[in-house]
Amino acid sequence: MTSTVLKPSLLCTNCGIPQDSECFDVSGFADVPLLNSDAVLLTHFNLHHQYCGVLEFFSQYSDAFARDPSQVETTGLLWLLLVNGRPLYPYVDVESILNPWGVGSFGIRLRLPEAARVEFSVRRTGNPALTIKRVGARLSGRYWFNEG
Repeated sequence: MTSTVLKPSLLCTNCGIPQDSECFDVSGFADVPLLNSDAVLLTHFNLHHQYCGVLEFFSQYSDAFARDPSQVETTGLLWLLLVNGRPLYPYVDVESILNPWGVGSFGIRLRLPEAARVEFSVRRTGNPALTIKRVGARLSGRYWFNEG
């Protein structure tokens, strides 16, 4: 008869995330890009080789929303949440403030693949009379060494 010794779980019993996980929290601001120009990178985070993680929260900022909280529509701006250069579903074709800056909004739990690059950008697609002059973005989550 052989006996096996079970290793204690390295996962949190509540959330399933490894107990040695680290946090990331990055943010940035920029002027609104010119009409029909390239997207402006607001913030990003790179996971190292052999690290994976979870995006737990993102938030957006516009100076128009900061002045008037009813200004959630950002018609003429396309917010781009990308992982490894691809849109992160379900956050595609976003033209409004979904998670306002400074407001405890909706948390998410989207798995990030090993060595992922997460980016939050904005592109100006139209509306020459846009009153928004400054935009910002924040990304936060957790990452850990992938032993698998």
